[in-house]
Amino acid sequence: MSEERTEIGTLGEFGLIEHLTRNNETRQAGTILSVGDDAAVIDQFGKQSVISTELLIEGVHFDLMYTPLMHLGYKSVVVAISDICGMNAIPSHITLSIAISNRFSVEALDEFYNGVYAACDFYNVDLIGGDTTSTPKGLIISVTAIGEVTPDKFVTRSGAHEGDLICVSGDLGAAYLGLQLLEREKKIFLESPGVQPDLEGRKYVVGKILKPEARVDIVEWLHEQEIVPTAMMDISDGLSSELFHICKQSNVGCAIYEEKIPFNGEMREVAYHFEIDATACALSGGEDFELLFTVKQEDYDKIRFSEKISVIGYVTDAGEGKKMITRKGNKHDLEAQGWVNFK
Repeated sequence: MSEERTEIGTLGEFGLIEHLTRNNETRQAGTILSVGDDAAVIDQFGKQSVISTELLIEGVHFDLMYTPLMHLGYKSVVVAISDICGMNAIPSHITLSIAISNRFSVEALDEFYNGVYAACDFYNVDLIGGDTTSTPKGLIISVTAIGEVTPDKFVTRSGAHEGDLICVSGDLGAAYLGLQLLEREKKIFLESPGVQPDLEGRKYVVGKILKPEARVDIVEWLHEQEIVPTAMMDISDGLSSELFHICKQSNVGCAIYEEKIPFNGEMREVAYHFEIDATACALSGGEDFELLFTVKQEDYDKIRFSEKISVIGYVTDAGEGKKMITRKGNKHDLEAQGWVNFK
């Protein structure tokens, strides 16, 4: 029995939008008008709005050979609201636009939107609009995220000062290794289609690339502790690249300790298996969607006991450059080798 396939053309653009948003729910008190009109209306109740847009292109940002559409829908929301978290704000709304070719069925898009709605539910975010159009091939996704923050409590990349502590949430490098595993299995499959993928015991690293999470919990915790970072951003292109952004925009240098960079145990095993240096994965891998931020030294006592946050170094004078102190105590120049869009 073959799976049912409904061609998108049978619904038309407006019919498709109506179909995909038929189960859309609103969760935010500030959502005055959602999907279904020329524009949405939201009321932030005296808060400031933070807005960011992400664009995801098939073949550049994701590979549908090993990315389930439901996971892709979930991740599309996460990568957008992670930028909101990187401003010390809480995400509240998204708009989602897609360009699709005729190789996608209505059922396939239902799978994608099931992931979108799962993320909206988990993060208490409302989908309030978007657009659909056709493209000759592939899938293009654009997500705009909107968040709210107490007036003037948003945090930019430009506020770090000499002596501030450098902190990261979670652990780093696992997403890059998850991608390497999936690319290896794809290569094996293309050469020998009968071979089953071997991902046993690799749930964590594969999950970090296919279904990452945005660190709204860290932003909420910082708010609870009354800690306002001096500079902040999310880690999407690798730790070293993001550190360079903060140092450049704050006109400072930095020193981080290799031994302080947080790793997951499974990530270390996979790095060893691939004969890749775990530190290099953290510095240059990307797609971790953790938070990198600096805080004043007086906030150290509030942060030191948090299991979700690691203090990995400190901010220096710009003239001292950007350094990493190795496990052996040697000091090396950091290099920004994160993922590059245009080559």
